[in-house]
Amino acid sequence: MSLRSPIRLAVLLLSAAVAGPVAAQTQPVLAPGVEAEWLTPRPRPTLNTDPSRLPSRAEAIAAADYVASAQIAAMAKEPIALSTGSNLSQMSSNWVAATFYVGAARLARVSDDPETLRFLTAVAEHYNYSLRGARSGPTLLNADDIAIGDLYEELYARRGQEGVLMPLRQRLDWQVPHLNRSTETLALVWWWADALFMAPPVLARMSTLTGDPKYLTAANREWRRTAEHLWVPEQRLFLRDERFRDRTEANGAPIYWSRANAWVMAGLARWLESMPADHPDRAYYVDLFQKLSSRILELQQDDGLWRASLLAPDVYPEAETSGSAFYVYGLAWGVNHGLLERDAYLPAVRKGLAALNRNILPSGLVGAAQKTGDQPVSTRPDETGLYATGAYLLAALEAADLHGEIQSLPQAEPARDTPEVVAATTPTPPPPITVVGEAELRRREEEMRATRALAYDPAGLNRPSTIERLTPPPAAEQQARAVVRFAPDRLDDLLWENDRVAHRIYGPALEAREAPSGSGIDVWAKRVRYPFMDRQLKFPNYHTDRGEGLDYYDVGRGRGAGGLGVWYDNKLWTSRNFSTYEIQETGGDEARFTATYRPWPVDVARNVWETREFSLPLGSSFTRMTSTLSSNTTEPLIVGIGISKRRNENGAGQVTRDAANGRLMFWEPENPEHGGLGIAIAVDPAKVEGFAEDADNYLILVRVTPGEPFTYYMGSAWDRGLDFQTREAWEAFVRESRFRF
Repeated sequence: MSLRSPIRLAVLLLSAAVAGPVAAQTQPVLAPGVEAEWLTPRPRPTLNTDPSRLPSRAEAIAAADYVASAQIAAMAKEPIALSTGSNLSQMSSNWVAATFYVGAARLARVSDDPETLRFLTAVAEHYNYSLRGARSGPTLLNADDIAIGDLYEELYARRGQEGVLMPLRQRLDWQVPHLNRSTETLALVWWWADALFMAPPVLARMSTLTGDPKYLTAANREWRRTAEHLWVPEQRLFLRDERFRDRTEANGAPIYWSRANAWVMAGLARWLESMPADHPDRAYYVDLFQKLSSRILELQQDDGLWRASLLAPDVYPEAETSGSAFYVYGLAWGVNHGLLERDAYLPAVRKGLAALNRNILPSGLVGAAQKTGDQPVSTRPDETGLYATGAYLLAALEAADLHGEIQSLPQAEPARDTPEVVAATTPTPPPPITVVGEAELRRREEEMRATRALAYDPAGLNRPSTIERLTPPPAAEQQARAVVRFAPDRLDDLLWENDRVAHRIYGPALEAREAPSGSGIDVWAKRVRYPFMDRQLKFPNYHTDRGEGLDYYDVGRGRGAGGLGVWYDNKLWTSRNFSTYEIQETGGDEARFTATYRPWPVDVARNVWETREFSLPLGSSFTRMTSTLSSNTTEPLIVGIGISKRRNENGAGQVTRDAANGRLMFWEPENPEHGGLGIAIAVDPAKVEGFAEDADNYLILVRVTPGEPFTYYMGSAWDRGLDFQTREAWEAFVRESRFRF
């Protein structure tokens, strides 16, 4: 085989001639890495083509599952060249296939078919989680070659395997100085509109996953440069690139390519999913998304699709789905996230999705997809492309979500997969071809067991056999007491505990180091009556149970146990880490301290800042908090006091809401290693406005007047601690407790 020959990751057919009356048969032989389940699409469901009806959630996901499985089957049968180009149905690491991976990865979050995630994992493994374009500076910066990074980020978010992210992060680290350059240049890094889908969402998501804001900051700077060159305000559309500023179609209309603007709309949606709600430029991107959406709404054709040349539909009158699918996705996404009016945009989504379904070919692939290129051209009904399939999957998933509540931004990352899910969706590499026969297979298995047993594994440092136990303090220090400590050695944490519970909040040093940290409240699991947090923190991994308790609670981007925010326009607006503190009492019968929080924006309506007093007496499972919220306006505030959501292999836990008594309780799903935590919030029933939730939190809402203190309580329990071994016991205790407001 010459180096120019393709390597086939596909079905190899072995024809066996059979003598006699039995006809010759073809028996499929799977090439290494291909799995038989990928070769047969799911049965074709009924596809809704009625523009007056929105498919049900189940119908939309079934359609997405079918189209994804058809595309995977087509890819599994294609040869893979050593150099991946723009083959429209071939597995590769370039933008053509990466766009499909983006949609398929979102589908894998909600689908009951594990083969989609298993196929995506095989793709990532095949490319060693790496990227094209290493040969020069311009190719290292090429946005098209960054698009596959979303797949690697998705797998990292779901599995936490640090090696998955390393090659991508290395490439983005190299890009950041160029994107964030202080000197303006004639040439742009992202000089074409398509780039705004390929690279910025990957950089923004890297900031979310790593806590390092530099990726988002750099991407934001180059995004604004690109928009300055390509956005045409009077048209509310993007040029594909500068060459098209003065070009026209045959009929004299200016050239605004459908797919170029579709890339931008879909890219904006993904970009906003990772942009913090308090980012100073967020309003710019929301405004841009809304202006572009309003223009796209005007340009939809009677059949529900958009033409290849947006302002010259008569020049290319045939159906075109790749741009149209992204428009359906973007418009539905805008409705789902409260950025577009449902009544105004839902009819366009229905028409568009019905038209897309009419163009799904008998093979299950999306037809009428314009070929790769840089401008409008004519398209045949039988033309397909991986990017069109990826766009369809995103559109179908957003259509499914139109049956739910408005979703908050930024969007939460997917929950971590259980070990069982990881195992079920990670293909095992086949043994070497030299391993033939029973004896050799047994020898191979013994070799693999030895590899697992004898290889150094950093994760093994956390296994029980190697865990160093906490040494109890001297007898004189084992008396119960309530303590609070400022911990500059732990990046300015404030830690407080008594004989029953332990908590912390995060300070300014951590804010500077980890951008996603915020004003949520952490819960520590505790099983001793004396203070233990300081001694536990002397170990680098204080998330390990060393006999007295541990910190295994994950505040994440949520409110943790009783953090608050302002509920406005169906979103929770929250402060960052505490700014200043003062300890009033520690070491005796009560721990008391005060923390302040710097002003933070509530949309563009107002700014809010906070002073909060904390009190935890001995013998109590509840911290009493008195908050004074100030604002630059006098209108009342609706404050959401939250508990972070949690989901694992044991479900999503149990939440209890009791407005009459001012209670919000959440018993987390059982952690297989560490047990269960219960959290409760108690507020003045007279102030309760109701309950809400966003992607990260369950919330109890209270009405507050700026400048007037209000009091609430936060408590926790651990079923492996000393006081409550069941949810029922804890929640009965909460219901019977009396509070001073």
